[in-house]
Amino acid sequence: MTNKYMLKLNRQNIILLLSLLLWIETIIAYFVDFNLGIEGVLQVIIALFNPFGFILLILCIANFFVRDKFFTISLEILFSLETIILIANVIYYREFSDFISIDTMLSAQKFNGAMGKSIATLIMPQDAIYLINLMLIIFLPFVIKKYLQVKPIRLVNKVALLFVSMLLVITNLTISEMNRPQLLGRTFDQTYIVKYLGLNFYTIYNSANKVNEDTEKNNVTTVDIDSPLEETADIYAKPNKKYFGIAKKKNVIIIHLESFQQVLINMRVNNQEVTPFLNSLYSDKNTISFPNFFHEVGQGKTSDAETMLESGLFGLPTGSFFTKLGPTNTFQGAPAILQQKEGYTSAVFHGNVGSFYSRNKVYKNMGYNYFFDQGYFDQTENSNIGFGLKDKLMFQESVKYLEKLQQPFYVKYITLTNHYPFDLSDEDNDGFIKPETQNNIVNNYFVTAHYLDASLQEFFKYLKKSGLYDKSMIVLYGDHYGISDDKNTALATLLNKDPSTWNKFDNAQLQRVPFMINMKGLSGHVDNEYGGEIDVLPTILYLLGVNTKGYIQLGTDLLSKDHNRNVVFRDNNLINKNYTIFKNSNGSFDVYDNKDGKLIDLNNYPDLEKNITQIYDKKQKLLNTSDTINNKNLLRFYTPIGFKPTNPQDYDYDQEDNKLNEINNSLGNASTSLYSQNNDKTTTSLYETNAPEVGN
Repeated sequence: MTNKYMLKLNRQNIILLLSLLLWIETIIAYFVDFNLGIEGVLQVIIALFNPFGFILLILCIANFFVRDKFFTISLEILFSLETIILIANVIYYREFSDFISIDTMLSAQKFNGAMGKSIATLIMPQDAIYLINLMLIIFLPFVIKKYLQVKPIRLVNKVALLFVSMLLVITNLTISEMNRPQLLGRTFDQTYIVKYLGLNFYTIYNSANKVNEDTEKNNVTTVDIDSPLEETADIYAKPNKKYFGIAKKKNVIIIHLESFQQVLINMRVNNQEVTPFLNSLYSDKNTISFPNFFHEVGQGKTSDAETMLESGLFGLPTGSFFTKLGPTNTFQGAPAILQQKEGYTSAVFHGNVGSFYSRNKVYKNMGYNYFFDQGYFDQTENSNIGFGLKDKLMFQESVKYLEKLQQPFYVKYITLTNHYPFDLSDEDNDGFIKPETQNNIVNNYFVTAHYLDASLQEFFKYLKKSGLYDKSMIVLYGDHYGISDDKNTALATLLNKDPSTWNKFDNAQLQRVPFMINMKGLSGHVDNEYGGEIDVLPTILYLLGVNTKGYIQLGTDLLSKDHNRNVVFRDNNLINKNYTIFKNSNGSFDVYDNKDGKLIDLNNYPDLEKNITQIYDKKQKLLNTSDTINNKNLLRFYTPIGFKPTNPQDYDYDQEDNKLNEINNSLGNASTSLYSQNNDKTTTSLYETNAPEVGN
């Protein structure tokens, strides 16, 4: 055959063919190896669309090398890198259900240690498709040399192909942002970035974040911790002797009430109690309740609440601390403190995937012994709603793990059903009649809150039947608002308020969330003290008899006489017993009197303005201190006396159920778990639920 009839390819054709191959392989990985949680037609289209543009953009770089030799070399390198990134993520994901970070890639020792199992055991039959890439990498120079057209490609054609690839990337980003607003700003989950924007985008995004983090963290010395230490010492509040250590050695059960606002407590709609069980708990003789307790979260929302609960530091002004800094930062978290001080075992129960908010990494840095995510619970066709497992099922299934934890334990339950958009089927509803405002989101909010309340009642009944209740201190708190400010006017009618006069003062009052401490024998009462989520950790530790003086925590014990009663929001606004304070962009303040909700003319009260300025400056300094500690990872430079820094490599959340069994068996008569104390008999039969999925 003469050259006249031989197949000839130009550069554009070769780049497109290689891009097409990588695109096909990536799509296979998306739907076979990765669990991206793709839902709905639009997300399927986005997932199919997102890899191609960026792959084409990367390979197009080779097109700008004039000489064929350098074009071939650069294309081979770029194609090899794309293949390595894909294969590395596929193998890593099979082991950890997460995507490999640039930090792990750059550290061969860390990567090898992280993989744990032999890579050979992670190879699957479908990986044979990557052999095509290996063959191309080997023979690509010969193919190009033999079949590449001699005629050079015009610059305008090279630019045109590059422009098309960039347009595909921009289009993908635009559509993704429309389907998931603040996708990059809040960054709930690395999986979301891959699902919407692709592996290449994730790799570049992760690399950029690492550069920013390293720049921030490397530009510090040990003396930078001095100022936060001084700030912590300045705000320290002495324990209340009446309550200090009253719960010593008790189990601690934290119940994280998703999107639950204080306004729901004792509220009635259509002559029904929205939360009858929580209402009874709120006024129980064994409960201390705080009606003037506020969330202090930013864009990180749920993860910000966890940050404050576990570390005593605020979340970040933008984005989620968990996903941005949590996987690499040093913690002096509640699980590690209680384990080292009092011998506590720690665990988290959550019906979502472990990678959401990077919890599967952050919890290791905090020192959590166990993490039971969605994979540890039975999944059926109707068991999940919104962001994961329904609450009744999560609580009911958790007890098979809870009963085998060594006591005392510190556990956290993160509920999900009362999460936006508050969808719940009729069969999950026990007949509760929702209100009929003009906004269906607001209407449904009361239905899911009622469901959460019923879930808690079932769980408490089990705790009392099993005997765990008598040995435990139970802490319940709302993580953040459920109804956003733009929908509060629809809520106003249910609060006997006039929607036409609703203003930012009213919005601020609705930022109250429940905070209750329930324990048998506790001197219960409704405490009108003002406080926020930053105060939860020192309050809990004092009740357990652990003094916080040696730790860097920016809240104060709510039961202490020295507690700071000024609550700062993450948007820098303030609230206390007397005033609700907003900082304007021009530096002035809008101050409302809490008694009547009226705006105060500060021109008539110069001393008040001066006092408010001082309070504001102190609280702003507190937020800045927290941001400095977090952004620069300053806790690595300070270790409290008697505290051992947590090593995340000591924790592995795989095969948790087997670990529990092994520990119970190895301890024998020394085991303190409920299961062992019940003569190695399960207590799961004590749990009663009316969840239709269980079939009771």
